[in-house]
Amino acid sequence: MKKEIKFSLVYRDMFQSSGKFQPRVDQLVRIAPVIIDMGCFDRVETNGGAFEQVNLMYGENPNTAVRAFTKPFNEVGIKTHMLDRGLNALRMYPCPVDVRKLMYKVKHAQGVDITRIFDGLNDANNIIPSIKYAKEGGMTPQATLCITYSPVHTVEYYTKLADKLIEAGAEEICLKDMAGIGRPWSLGQLTKNIKERHPEIIIQYHGHSGPGLSVASMLEVAEAGADVLDVAIEPLSWGKVHPDVITIQAMLKDAGFQVKDINMKAYMEARALTQEFIEDFLGYFMDPTNKHMSSLLLKCGLPGGMMGSMMADMKGMMPVINMSLKAQGKPEMTLDEVVVRLFDEVEYVWPKVGYPPLVTPFSQYVKNIALMNILAEAQGKPRYSLLTDKSIWGMILGKSGQLPGEVAPEIKELAKEQGLEFFTGDVQSLYPDNMDVFRKEMEENGWETGPDDEELFEFAMHPEQYRPFKSGVAKQRFEADVQKAKDARMAKLGFKPEDILKMKRAKAEPITASVNGQIFWEIDVVNASMAPAIGTNYKEGDHFCYITTLWGEQAEVKSNFTGKIIEVCAQQGATVNKGDVLAYIERAQD
Repeated sequence: MKKEIKFSLVYRDMFQSSGKFQPRVDQLVRIAPVIIDMGCFDRVETNGGAFEQVNLMYGENPNTAVRAFTKPFNEVGIKTHMLDRGLNALRMYPCPVDVRKLMYKVKHAQGVDITRIFDGLNDANNIIPSIKYAKEGGMTPQATLCITYSPVHTVEYYTKLADKLIEAGAEEICLKDMAGIGRPWSLGQLTKNIKERHPEIIIQYHGHSGPGLSVASMLEVAEAGADVLDVAIEPLSWGKVHPDVITIQAMLKDAGFQVKDINMKAYMEARALTQEFIEDFLGYFMDPTNKHMSSLLLKCGLPGGMMGSMMADMKGMMPVINMSLKAQGKPEMTLDEVVVRLFDEVEYVWPKVGYPPLVTPFSQYVKNIALMNILAEAQGKPRYSLLTDKSIWGMILGKSGQLPGEVAPEIKELAKEQGLEFFTGDVQSLYPDNMDVFRKEMEENGWETGPDDEELFEFAMHPEQYRPFKSGVAKQRFEADVQKAKDARMAKLGFKPEDILKMKRAKAEPITASVNGQIFWEIDVVNASMAPAIGTNYKEGDHFCYITTLWGEQAEVKSNFTGKIIEVCAQQGATVNKGDVLAYIERAQD
């Protein structure tokens, strides 16, 4: 009989890779005991990247959610783990040291055992400090290798990286095959190398199913000495998510490994509960293409979890691309043609910008460069002529960490032309401590910092989401989003707008929202409009609103000149493209 292979249910990532939202705390509390009853899991991924932002977005306290979800697993000895983005901690952009340090103390106090620390560039300098901070906070640091497939990302490259992270104190290693494009044989060799050098180190494999290799990869890494495999359950297994525990358990059992039995009654109950959560509201924000698998993903290397957002981007860009082609007398393109063209362009661009592993947020950056190049081509402009995004340039210039490969000469020349300089210093030095700023604001607002300073941490980590959460605006936005999604579903089923309106009016009542006792808008739940009031005065340069990108970055929009709002064209939560009109301001008379 071969060694025992343990399973981890990545319940957070099942939803993260499927759609926009996570289950509510009441749903998590219901599913936890059923997961325990399945009897086959030694670990459960309970929280981490995106989980807490999402909680805030629909008006729920993430600290309450984490404590409630981890508690049942803690009580029965099932290890809980979270996803941690290293330098970025739980968000999409870099985080000061004081906030990073506090995170581990807070999460340990909330019942999280293991932190899976990854860096989107595989820069050890961004991971190693978090290994130290995690240990100081009482957590088990699981250092992560972001797996991809390129001339740079060889078995030798990953073996040396693992050696460095283990030498720095990592107690476990995760092979994070986020796009599922890691080749099974190579993953097996990597696992073997790590185990031969560090037999005491636990190795956990995480592989998405998109291109179809992950099942074979799981068998290979198990044969080579892996200890834990990440799996999912129906109705969210497979597609762009993860293999199902039933399949993997049967495969390993046949191969002679020791694996725990699955309580199928509990499995079916967990399956039904998860489906109930999807039907409640989560499913309104899940792209159906995420249930599809495609070998085309091997060509571009993009992670399956972002395919839904990519298709949304493509649909939004199609009219612009075809309008540009038509203006030049060129034939228009179909969506399928543009998708294939995008995959080709990603394949071309990726080595030019230094082979960043295609994981959040760098997968979005590379995809966006490719998309902008396609648009530039349609407009008769050269490649990279539309490359102006500061975050993308930050990656290229080294402000997120060291790229695995060399940036192409033409990109370096373009940076020089734009007066941009490459950065080779300590990335963390660009983001100084700022906890005191948030502590002061909490005191001024009369907000409690919470047990173990967990509320202070949440505010400092996610300030853009925390303020609307505290004001109640987040919950209103979320309810408006859900209503909008439900209306779209009804329309797709053939209901006319007037029929939908009648149904809503039958139970509608006007409500007034307030923040700190000040009424700032009125909302009729019939349309859930949350636009600024018509007639509001602005001075030139005044803050008007924020636009949030698909990868979480916020861009501030300012008033062009002094005047008052006479029309709002884009409601709160609307999807807009570059150049879209947001509102009209009537210029003030001199």
